[in-house]
Amino acid sequence: MANMRPTKSEWAKVRGSKIHGRGMFAIQPISPGTRIIEYTGERITKKEGWRRELLRQRRAKRGGDGCIYTFELNKMADIDGRVRWNTARYINHSCRPNCESQVVRGRIWIVAIKTIRPSDELSYDYYYDYDHYLDHPCRCGAPDCVGYIVKAPLRWRVRRAITKRKSPAD
Repeated sequence: MANMRPTKSEWAKVRGSKIHGRGMFAIQPISPGTRIIEYTGERITKKEGWRRELLRQRRAKRGGDGCIYTFELNKMADIDGRVRWNTARYINHSCRPNCESQVVRGRIWIVAIKTIRPSDELSYDYYYDYDHYLDHPCRCGAPDCVGYIVKAPLRWRVRRAITKRKSPAD
């Protein structure tokens, strides 16, 4: 695994991002339905995925890299994308994404869901659960961003929680 070459895409390149750190940007027009890049990494068990998540949380509390690169593949396995060759890990979350992830025959693809112009930053909904939303601030800048990375169907809960925190106690 150590000799793996970075994944490449004919559609996008990595560079600095206004959203967070680095991102992937279109280098040519991309049509909806286009498979842009495969999200690769080490295939691990769910148990190993949880062990690594606890280590990531400890790193984050010490001020280290708190980024999550583990991707759910199925009920039995995850893909740990925290490997140098996985350039798809640089695709940032957005509350108004232009891509989505799709699992196809045991592989994870990042696929365009709308027309993407050259120089547009690629993004997808990371689809995080509500439970730990405070741990994952969102910097996407979308007009309807709730300020936290939470899957779209649960963003209303974040809005409600924020409103409750701001309103004076009865």
